Amino acid sequence: MPVIMGTAGHIDHGKTTLVKALTGIDCDRLAEEKKRGITIELGFAFMDLPDVKPGGKSGPRKLGVVDVPGHERFVKNMVAGAAGIDFVVLVIAADEGIMPQTREHLEICSLLGITTGVVALTKVDMVEPDWLMMVEEEVSNYLKGSFLEGAPILPVSAHTGAGLGELKAELAKLVEAYEPHRRSDLLRLPVDRVFTMKGYGTVVTGTLVSGKVKVGEDVTVYPGGLSSKVRTLQSHGAQVEEVLAGSRTAVNLSGLEVEQLARGDVLARPGSLFPSLSWDVELTCLKSSPRSIKHRKEVHFHHGAREVMARVYMLEGEALEPGQTAICRIRFTEPLAGVYGDRVVARSFSPLRTIAGGRLLSPLPHRVKRFSPAVETLRGLGSGTPEEIVLAQLELAANVGLTFAQLLVASSMESKSLDKALQLMGGRQEALLVDREARTYVSGTVVQALSDSLLAFLADFHAREPMKPGVARGGLASTWGRRLSPRLFHLVLEGLLRKGAIASDQEILRLPEHKVSLASDASALRQKLVEAYTTGGLTPPNMKDVLEPLNLTFKEAAAVFKLLQDEGRLVKIKEEMYFDAAAVAGLIEKVVAFFATHEDMHPQDFREVSGLSRKYAIPLLEYFDKEKLTVRVGDNRKLRKR
Repeated sequence: MPVIMGTAGHIDHGKTTLVKALTGIDCDRLAEEKKRGITIELGFAFMDLPDVKPGGKSGPRKLGVVDVPGHERFVKNMVAGAAGIDFVVLVIAADEGIMPQTREHLEICSLLGITTGVVALTKVDMVEPDWLMMVEEEVSNYLKGSFLEGAPILPVSAHTGAGLGELKAELAKLVEAYEPHRRSDLLRLPVDRVFTMKGYGTVVTGTLVSGKVKVGEDVTVYPGGLSSKVRTLQSHGAQVEEVLAGSRTAVNLSGLEVEQLARGDVLARPGSLFPSLSWDVELTCLKSSPRSIKHRKEVHFHHGAREVMARVYMLEGEALEPGQTAICRIRFTEPLAGVYGDRVVARSFSPLRTIAGGRLLSPLPHRVKRFSPAVETLRGLGSGTPEEIVLAQLELAANVGLTFAQLLVASSMESKSLDKALQLMGGRQEALLVDREARTYVSGTVVQALSDSLLAFLADFHAREPMKPGVARGGLASTWGRRLSPRLFHLVLEGLLRKGAIASDQEILRLPEHKVSLASDASALRQKLVEAYTTGGLTPPNMKDVLEPLNLTFKEAAAVFKLLQDEGRLVKIKEEMYFDAAAVAGLIEKVVAFFATHEDMHPQDFREVSGLSRKYAIPLLEYFDKEKLTVRVGDNRKLRKR
């Protein structure tokens, strides 16, 4: 797999000159750089490295090189270049030794997660041997406790060529031993340069940090979401059809103008990244920081090749002291698109210097309140297993859940590994597929909490409305479930129905143990109504005659009427007109028997069959039509075919 080397070090310590001596490529391409003699922009080169030994793991390899500016005014450019490198050559001039940007560049490399490299002591032709020995000792002592402790310190001279062979040999050893951990399935190319090439059009360059890119494939430029297609590719000065992760790459894009793009944009596949205006990060304040980072502090925030203005919100405590680490929320002035585990750097305004850095824990905008239990969930993301990270991200997403594509960036897992993990977690009811089409998952603990909430809601409803048999499904969705997606509401409800924790009487939902209970006065009313309507049969009593002696209105007695309906004792024919259910059932039998010998039934026929006056006959006929027992044809009825 390709490897990228980066330079680091103070201005005028010979980084660009050393790269030219090693590669033959002058990284200072700008006229201003030539005129002023300093590097302003990032420079790029490559070199061939021989295999360390015959039969090595990959034979001769190309090493990509990123040359960074050393001036303190251009540290933001240095961060943009260092974000994509695998190991560093820390360049220190033998005649000056350790300088301010030596320290800051080393700190930035550490914050970006770089763990290996070498030290090149340049300009050795300008110092005496005794001085060189003293500088070597100074550098060795300074590097103690850093990731370069014990790293080779190699004296070199780009002018005389002294030590260049030894440096190349050491670089070859580093490349041979280096095992880069890069995802193969998520294409990400942070753009560090945009320009127009005659005959080609718009070209972007960058280090392909993960995945691979092919000529002809569709891509999206994030965070803006601009669509394009890869017209041609170039890597290490040659035109190619495909580029793998770890390579310096130039991508010729179709359909986009240079003005639409900028350093810090990210090239990826459509729908694979999710730009956000806030991230949750594990932030460490450098021990060398002159002061603490206070809640709501404004900073220059660096991610990949982009720099944005941002504020640091402490999720625990009021300030982050030098040397301390805490969980923080970073809010940006413009959206960024990141992946779990990405490295970030923060720089202060005054003095303008690097003060902190760390790891991206959640690239998606979850709702996390200060000092809430969710902060502990975020902290667990810093050290959890891949499955634990997936579960934590799902818990943070709460009722909203996460799609498979979102989980790919929230966990940084390979798609095959994530798919397998979700299947295993689904079998354990830890992660549940709530929407098969959108491939959306929710945490099992979230579903359990919602289930408990729904059962509590029904228990409270029964306590408040003891005379009602339950809640209609639609009513439940619009009250308890109003903030849930229809699919999640269905998942929770169906799970409880399958377990028998909720009973269903057609569309009415209730707790299994719920029985309609009446107060003593309501029980008396129920008994009077049963007696009156049973006695009345098909000539029910006048409702006013029943309720007036009890000093009740129909509105006050409506719940008892509804109860008798639910019990099957009364049939509601129309508003405030009820019949004894047994009497109506007997009448239906007579109507069906009539149609056994007749094709049609005239209203007069119905009155003869039922013995009822028009007052009751017409409402009953309309009721039978509504219940689809009969169908009206002109003035007559026909038996509806069942």
